Amino acid sequence: MSDELSYNKEHEHDEHDKLYKSLNKEQLHAYASIIDTVENGKGGIFFVYGSGGCGKTFLYNTLYCKLRSVGRVVLPVATSGIAALLLPGGRTTHSRFHIPLKVDEYSVVGIKHGTELGELLKQTSLIIWDEAPMQHRHAAESVDRSLRDIMTSLDPERASLPFGGITIIFGGDFRKILPVIPKALRAQVVSASLNISKIWDRCRVFLLEKNLRLSSGKTEQEKHEIAEFSKWVVLDVGNGTLPNVHPDDMISDPEVVIPDKFLIRARENPLKDVVDVVYPDLAKNIENADYLRERSILTPTNAIVGDINSYILDQAPGKEHSYLVKIPW
Repeated sequence: MSDELSYNKEHEHDEHDKLYKSLNKEQLHAYASIIDTVENGKGGIFFVYGSGGCGKTFLYNTLYCKLRSVGRVVLPVATSGIAALLLPGGRTTHSRFHIPLKVDEYSVVGIKHGTELGELLKQTSLIIWDEAPMQHRHAAESVDRSLRDIMTSLDPERASLPFGGITIIFGGDFRKILPVIPKALRAQVVSASLNISKIWDRCRVFLLEKNLRLSSGKTEQEKHEIAEFSKWVVLDVGNGTLPNVHPDDMISDPEVVIPDKFLIRARENPLKDVVDVVYPDLAKNIENADYLRERSILTPTNAIVGDINSYILDQAPGKEHSYLVKIPW
């Protein structure tokens, strides 16, 4: 609790001014609406909708610094641990709100009156919940029920307000991973999504469409290639506008043709081919932090992650060491 209440307001003010100057029109519109809601104590639900690179995290950080610079409490959370690391003081939703591992339409979270977390929530002005589409809607609904209960100690009328009158921002992209339900049919996955929840009916959506990462190329040719790939994978594939290979098959998942320019043609060893393209001259650059930071290989399963990691470690010079950590319980 002390981390959320003890911070340098002057530092947050300076950081906010720096970030605010870089907001684009889409971000400024969302920023102004959210700040107005918080400052007027109206409470509200917002959803910041945008693909990767459209500046969602940048907007979150600007809001975070603005509110903390005037002494308000902001709780940044995310569905996944990786996303939480991108937020200042970020925690996973399960860690912050004590959401049960198994949730249903009647679940509540493990927050009680009089606890340290309960008192912190009473002082909270804004909750930022990133990668919300990945989480089952029952998780958000359980937080809603519990916050309505907690906030009644301040004002009984807050029991009728979403999230007890605390402004909350959900963020993410529904074109990415939806809630994972083992052996579920498509209809079950869709029914678990946030936009099916009654919460969504009161949610104001801000769409961020300008992709800020498209200007990251060093040359015009690189920028063109990045823009072309982004359009294909985010818009054409993500929005389902590409032609289906089997248009008459209404049961199986649609299949699309991947352009040859986006493929790495395997010859003898697929792992070697991928690693050679992504990590050229690996042995010479193994200690170069910038070289490693600029590259990554995404895979659909943890098994493939293990295969790639093992192959790269075998290629790296030097002796491999394994460190074992003793768990105290």
